[in-house]
Amino acid sequence: MRRFLALGTLLLATLALGGCGYNDFQRLDEQTKAAWSEVLNQYQRRADLVPNIVATVKGEANFEQETLTRVVEARAKATAIQVTPETLNNPEAFIKFQQAQGELSGALSRLMVVSERYPTLQANQGFRDLRVTLEGTENRITVARNRYIQTVQEYNVLARSFPTNLTAMAFSYAPKPSFTVANEAQISVPPTVDFGGSKAKP
Repeated sequence: MRRFLALGTLLLATLALGGCGYNDFQRLDEQTKAAWSEVLNQYQRRADLVPNIVATVKGEANFEQETLTRVVEARAKATAIQVTPETLNNPEAFIKFQQAQGELSGALSRLMVVSERYPTLQANQGFRDLRVTLEGTENRITVARNRYIQTVQEYNVLARSFPTNLTAMAFSYAPKPSFTVANEAQISVPPTVDFGGSKAKP
Protein backbone atom coordinates (compact mmCIF):
# COMPACT_ATOMS: atom_id res chain seq x y z
CA MET A 1 0.00 0.00 0.00
CA ARG A 2 2.78 2.38 0.92
CA ARG A 3 4.50 1.60 -2.34
CA PHE A 4 1.37 2.52 -4.29
CA LEU A 5 1.02 5.74 -2.30
CA ALA A 6 4.65 6.61 -2.99
CA LEU A 7 4.22 5.89 -6.69
CA GLY A 8 1.04 7.94 -6.76
CA THR A 9 2.70 10.85 -5.03
CA LEU A 10 5.63 10.68 -7.44
CA LEU A 11 3.26 10.61 -10.41
CA LEU A 12 1.32 13.62 -9.14
CA ALA A 13 4.55 15.52 -8.50
CA THR A 14 5.77 14.70 -12.00
CA LEU A 15 2.53 15.90 -13.55
CA ALA A 16 2.58 19.04 -11.42
CA LEU A 17 6.14 19.88 -12.40
CA GLY A 18 5.41 19.25 -16.06
CA GLY A 19 2.28 21.36 -15.94
CA CYS A 20 4.02 24.31 -14.30
CA GLY A 21 6.82 24.50 -16.84
CA TYR A 22 9.61 22.69 -15.02
CA ASN A 23 10.51 20.57 -18.06
CA ASP A 24 10.32 23.61 -20.32
CA PHE A 25 12.81 25.42 -18.11
CA GLN A 26 15.21 22.49 -18.44
CA ARG A 27 14.83 22.40 -22.21
CA LEU A 28 15.22 26.13 -22.74
CA ASP A 29 18.10 26.38 -20.30
CA GLU A 30 20.02 23.78 -22.32
CA GLN A 31 19.11 25.50 -25.60
CA THR A 32 20.33 28.81 -24.20
CA LYS A 33 23.65 27.29 -23.18
CA ALA A 34 24.07 25.70 -26.61
CA ALA A 35 23.25 28.99 -28.37
CA TRP A 36 25.69 30.85 -26.12
CA SER A 37 28.43 28.34 -26.86
CA GLU A 38 27.98 28.99 -30.57
CA VAL A 39 28.25 32.75 -30.01
CA LEU A 40 31.52 32.19 -28.14
CA ASN A 41 32.81 29.88 -30.88
CA GLN A 42 32.26 32.53 -33.52
CA TYR A 43 33.81 35.29 -31.40
CA GLN A 44 36.84 33.05 -30.89
CA ARG A 45 37.01 32.40 -34.62
CA ARG A 46 37.16 36.15 -35.19
CA ALA A 47 39.77 36.66 -32.48
CA ASP A 48 41.94 34.00 -34.12
CA LEU A 49 41.81 35.94 -37.41
CA VAL A 50 43.07 39.20 -35.91
CA PRO A 51 46.79 38.29 -35.55
CA ASN A 52 46.95 37.29 -39.24
CA ILE A 53 45.17 40.47 -40.31
CA VAL A 54 47.47 42.63 -38.19
CA ALA A 55 50.59 40.82 -39.44
CA THR A 56 49.52 41.35 -43.04
CA VAL A 57 48.70 45.03 -42.56
CA LYS A 58 52.00 45.67 -40.79
CA GLY A 59 53.74 44.90 -44.05
CA GLU A 60 52.14 47.95 -45.63
CA ALA A 61 54.44 50.97 -45.47
CA ASN A 62 53.16 53.95 -43.45
CA PHE A 63 49.93 52.24 -42.41
CA GLU A 64 48.15 54.11 -39.60
CA GLN A 65 49.67 52.77 -36.40
CA GLU A 66 46.86 54.14 -34.26
CA THR A 67 44.32 52.02 -36.11
CA LEU A 68 46.45 48.90 -35.74
CA THR A 69 47.04 49.61 -32.06
CA ARG A 70 43.31 49.92 -31.41
CA VAL A 71 42.68 46.54 -33.03
CA VAL A 72 45.43 44.85 -31.01
CA GLU A 73 44.27 46.43 -27.75
CA ALA A 74 40.60 45.65 -28.43
CA ARG A 75 41.43 42.00 -29.13
CA ALA A 76 43.51 41.77 -25.96
CA LYS A 77 40.65 43.23 -23.92
CA ALA A 78 38.04 40.95 -25.48
CA THR A 79 40.05 37.77 -25.00
CA ALA A 80 41.12 38.70 -21.46
CA ILE A 81 37.57 38.48 -20.13
CA GLN A 82 36.97 35.13 -18.50
CA VAL A 83 33.66 33.75 -19.74
CA THR A 84 32.00 31.04 -17.66
CA PRO A 85 28.53 29.49 -17.65
CA GLU A 86 27.72 31.89 -14.80
CA THR A 87 28.18 34.82 -17.21
CA LEU A 88 24.73 34.02 -18.59
CA ASN A 89 23.21 34.74 -15.19
CA ASN A 90 25.32 37.79 -14.37
CA PRO A 91 24.03 40.91 -16.18
CA GLU A 92 27.06 43.03 -15.24
CA ALA A 93 29.57 40.45 -16.51
CA PHE A 94 27.48 39.94 -19.64
CA ILE A 95 27.42 43.68 -20.42
CA LYS A 96 31.18 43.93 -19.85
CA PHE A 97 31.74 41.04 -22.25
CA GLN A 98 29.54 42.40 -25.01
CA GLN A 99 31.08 45.88 -24.69
CA ALA A 100 34.55 44.38 -25.19
CA GLN A 101 33.35 42.48 -28.25
CA GLY A 102 31.71 45.65 -29.54
CA GLU A 103 35.00 47.53 -29.25
CA LEU A 104 36.76 44.82 -31.26
CA SER A 105 34.05 44.97 -33.94
CA GLY A 106 34.44 48.74 -34.16
CA ALA A 107 38.22 48.56 -34.35
CA LEU A 108 38.13 45.95 -37.11
CA SER A 109 35.56 47.95 -39.07
CA ARG A 110 37.81 50.99 -38.83
CA LEU A 111 40.77 48.94 -40.00
CA MET A 112 38.86 47.75 -43.06
CA VAL A 113 37.86 51.32 -43.94
CA VAL A 114 41.42 52.63 -43.56
CA SER A 115 42.83 49.78 -45.65
CA GLU A 116 40.88 51.10 -48.66
CA ARG A 117 43.44 53.91 -48.89
CA TYR A 118 46.26 51.49 -49.66
CA PRO A 119 46.09 50.08 -53.21
CA THR A 120 49.00 47.67 -52.69
CA LEU A 121 47.30 46.25 -49.63
CA GLN A 122 44.05 45.83 -51.56
CA ALA A 123 45.99 43.98 -54.24
CA ASN A 124 47.46 41.58 -51.67
CA GLN A 125 45.62 38.28 -52.19
CA GLY A 126 46.35 37.16 -48.65
CA PHE A 127 44.73 40.28 -47.23
CA ARG A 128 41.78 39.96 -49.60
CA ASP A 129 41.21 36.39 -48.41
CA LEU A 130 41.39 37.48 -44.77
CA ARG A 131 38.83 40.22 -45.40
CA VAL A 132 36.42 37.79 -47.01
CA THR A 133 36.89 35.36 -44.12
CA LEU A 134 36.33 38.17 -41.62
CA GLU A 135 33.09 39.17 -43.33
CA GLY A 136 31.91 35.57 -43.26
CA THR A 137 32.78 35.33 -39.58
CA GLU A 138 30.93 38.55 -38.76
CA ASN A 139 27.88 37.14 -40.53
CA ARG A 140 28.15 33.94 -38.49
CA ILE A 141 28.39 36.00 -35.32
CA THR A 142 25.19 37.82 -36.24
CA VAL A 143 23.35 34.54 -36.87
CA ALA A 144 24.61 33.04 -33.61
CA ARG A 145 23.70 36.14 -31.62
CA ASN A 146 20.21 36.25 -33.10
CA ARG A 147 19.69 32.59 -32.22
CA TYR A 148 20.82 33.29 -28.67
CA ILE A 149 18.50 36.31 -28.39
CA GLN A 150 15.51 34.23 -29.53
CA THR A 151 16.28 31.43 -27.10
CA VAL A 152 16.73 33.82 -24.17
CA GLN A 153 13.48 35.54 -25.07
CA GLU A 154 11.60 32.23 -24.89
CA TYR A 155 13.24 31.42 -21.56
CA ASN A 156 12.52 34.84 -20.07
CA VAL A 157 8.87 34.81 -21.18
CA LEU A 158 8.50 31.48 -19.40
CA ALA A 159 10.22 32.85 -16.28
CA ARG A 160 7.94 35.89 -16.13
CA SER A 161 4.59 34.38 -17.13
CA PHE A 162 1.99 32.98 -14.72
CA PRO A 163 1.95 30.26 -13.49
CA THR A 164 5.42 29.27 -14.66
CA ASN A 165 6.87 32.28 -12.83
CA LEU A 166 6.01 30.44 -9.60
CA THR A 167 8.20 27.56 -10.75
CA ALA A 168 10.92 30.05 -11.63
CA MET A 169 10.80 31.49 -8.12
CA ALA A 170 10.71 28.06 -6.49
CA PHE A 171 13.77 26.81 -8.40
CA SER A 172 15.60 30.17 -8.73
CA TYR A 173 15.26 30.40 -12.51
CA ALA A 174 16.04 34.08 -12.95
CA PRO A 175 15.61 35.82 -16.32
CA LYS A 176 18.80 35.75 -18.39
CA PRO A 177 20.55 38.82 -19.82
CA SER A 178 20.61 39.34 -23.56
CA PHE A 179 22.23 41.67 -26.07
CA THR A 180 20.78 45.17 -25.86
CA VAL A 181 19.12 46.96 -28.75
CA ALA A 182 21.77 49.71 -28.72
CA ASN A 183 24.54 47.13 -28.72
CA GLU A 184 22.92 45.29 -31.61
CA ALA A 185 22.92 48.46 -33.68
CA GLN A 186 26.58 49.03 -32.88
CA ILE A 187 28.17 45.65 -33.42
CA SER A 188 25.89 43.31 -35.34
CA VAL A 189 26.51 44.99 -38.71
CA PRO A 190 29.37 43.29 -40.57
CA PRO A 191 32.16 45.50 -41.95
CA THR A 192 31.47 46.75 -45.48
CA VAL A 193 33.58 44.74 -47.88
CA ASP A 194 33.32 45.14 -51.64
CA PHE A 195 35.38 42.94 -53.92
CA GLY A 196 33.43 43.55 -57.07
CA GLY A 197 31.23 40.51 -56.68
CA SER A 198 33.33 38.36 -54.30
CA LYS A 199 31.32 36.43 -51.78
CA ALA A 200 32.09 35.80 -48.14
CA LYS A 201 33.09 32.31 -47.15
CA PRO A 202 30.22 30.43 -45.51
